[in-house]
Order: sequence, then C-alpha cells, then structure tokens
Amino acid sequence: MTQTRWWWIRHAPVTENNGTIYGNQDLNCDCSNKAAFKALASVVPQDAVWVTSNLKRTHQTAEAVRAEMSTSEFPPFTEIHELQEQSFGNWQGMTHTELGEIRGDAWHRFWLAPAAEAPPGGESFEALMYRTSGAIDKLNNTFKGRDIIAVTHGGTIRAAVAKALGLSSEKALGLTVGNLSLTKLDHYGAEDDPIQAHSSWGIGCVNAEPLQFQTP
Repeated sequence: MTQTRWWWIRHAPVTENNGTIYGNQDLNCDCSNKAAFKALASVVPQDAVWVTSNLKRTHQTAEAVRAEMSTSEFPPFTEIHELQEQSFGNWQGMTHTELGEIRGDAWHRFWLAPAAEAPPGGESFEALMYRTSGAIDKLNNTFKGRDIIAVTHGGTIRAAVAKALGLSSEKALGLTVGNLSLTKLDHYGAEDDPIQAHSSWGIGCVNAEPLQFQTP
C-alpha cells in the first residue's frame, strides 16, 4: 500500500465581509497572526505538494505559512477550482440575522441549510462533497505517495473528513473546522488500483489548533 499524506489547513480569518455570509466570494483574509503561521510552518513537511482553491484567501494563507518556513524554494501552487468553498448564492452578503428571519424553522443548527438543500442561486453541501471527493481522488492518483498541503476552506475540509470517515453529509456538518486549524488525513492505496476501490484512510488529527505544535 502507498501512503499519501494530506495536511489540510483552513485559510486565515476573513474580516472584510463585515460579518455577512461570504461563501465562495473572493475575499482577502487577515494574515497578521504570525505565531499561528510560524507554528504551522514548524510541523508541515518542507518538500510537499502545495494545493489551494481558486480563491485568493487560500493563496494568501499559503504564502504566509511559506514565509515562516526554513526553505525558500517552493513548487508553484496547484490551484484546484473544485476545492473552493460552498456557494451560498443569493444568501451571500446577508447577515446571519437577516437569513434567520427569512429561514425561520428551516435554520440549520450547524450550517446555513440542510446538506441536501441548495440556496437560491447556490449549491448544496452535498454538491460540495461530491466535487471535493472527485478532486481528492484525482490528486491521490497524481501525487501518490507524496505529502500534500491543501490550504482550503471550512466546508471543503468537512467534506474531506467525511470522505475519510464515511460520514453522511448531515453528520459532516457537525464538524468544527477553525481558521488556521490543521487536519491530517493519510490515504492508503494500492499501486495497481487506479480507481481506489480498495483504498483506506487514517486520521491523524482534525481541527488541531496551530499553537499546540509549538515547543515550550
């Protein structure tokens, strides 16, 4: 079996949305938490493949981690559109209070909507899971046996954990994924199994705070 090691990092906090729902809007993030970036840089591998979504907050976060690493030679990012955050369509730009007023009893306890429901003009969390799963399968084949640092989004990382653990979409919505947290997943696949019919996953950590990696 070949082990492919995934290091999932959620992007730094978004502050320019003024507290509104932003989904897959292409917004900047706040990369001022140098201690967190230094802690992440101390634990991720130096010779990994770097993967981001197409949204600039993942690029900014990846660059901030790289800036704290001991090496200055990095491969370019592999930008994967399918790893972007869920689109909340017409709900993007609304406050949570405004959405709660129109949703009433349909308000979801963990997310903005049940996993199977697509917001008007947007996509469902189940659709996000489907595209994320396909992207992971392709990357496992392309970078088999490598370390992959994937700087993406909360919804994307929930979907990755759900794939690894075989969780339903509704169960996956209960996962907490904080900004700049680390989720470590290891994929085990056979060399002669291109469709990964007999692959398996190991779980290293989920939603680990970066500062816990600092040594005293």
